[in-house]
Amino acid sequence: MFENYSFLARYWSLFVKGVETTIELAVISIVFGLILGIILALMKRAKNWVIAILAKMYIGFIRDTPLLVQIYIVYIGLPIVTGMDIPDFMTGVVALTFYSAAYIAEIIRSGIESLPTGQSEAALSLGMSKRKVMTDIILPQAFKNILPALGNQFIGNVKDSSLVSVLGIADLMFAAQTVRGSTALGLQPMIVAALLYLVITWLLNIILSHIERRLKSSDRVA
Repeated sequence: MFENYSFLARYWSLFVKGVETTIELAVISIVFGLILGIILALMKRAKNWVIAILAKMYIGFIRDTPLLVQIYIVYIGLPIVTGMDIPDFMTGVVALTFYSAAYIAEIIRSGIESLPTGQSEAALSLGMSKRKVMTDIILPQAFKNILPALGNQFIGNVKDSSLVSVLGIADLMFAAQTVRGSTALGLQPMIVAALLYLVITWLLNIILSHIERRLKSSDRVA
C-alpha cells in the first residue's frame, strides 16, 4: 500500500508550495472581503434606497451564482475593465474577495441587527455622530457575536480557493492535479490533497476556538 505513495518524496515540495499558496489566497481574500463586506452591510442598511438596492443586487448575484462562473467572469472581465494584463494570482484573489464579501456582508448585517437598538439611540442622544456610534460601539460588539460565523467563512475560503486552480494558480488543488498528470496516479494525489486540506481546516478550527474562548473570558472579567 505505502509504495503507492512513494511519489510523495519527489513531489512533497510541490504540495507544500500548494499549501502556502492556498493559505495566502484565503488570508488575502478574507481580509479584503471583510473590508468590502462591511461596506456592503452598511450600504444594505442605508436609508438611501438606491444604495441599498445596489448592495442587495450585488449580494444576490454573488450568492445565487456558482463561484466557478464568477472566477471566469473576473478572469475575462478584469483585463477588459482595467486595460491591463492581470496576473492569475491577483485574479484569483479578486474573485474570492468578491465572493466572500457577499457572505460576510450578510454575517455582519445580522450581527448589527442582533444588538439592542437602545444602545445606538442612547449614544446618539449623548451627541455622538452616527459614524462614531457605528465604529466605536456597534461594530466591535457585532464582531464578537459573529466571530464563529466569520471563522467558518474563512475556512470556507480555504476550501473554495481550490476552484482557482482552473486559472493555473499553483495552489494545493493545482499541485494535486500536476502530480496526477506527472505520475499517472488517479486517486493518491487527491487523497494527499484532501488530507492537507483537512489539516489546514483542523488547525484553523483550533485557533478560532482559542480566540473565542479568550474573548468570552475577557467578557466575564469585564
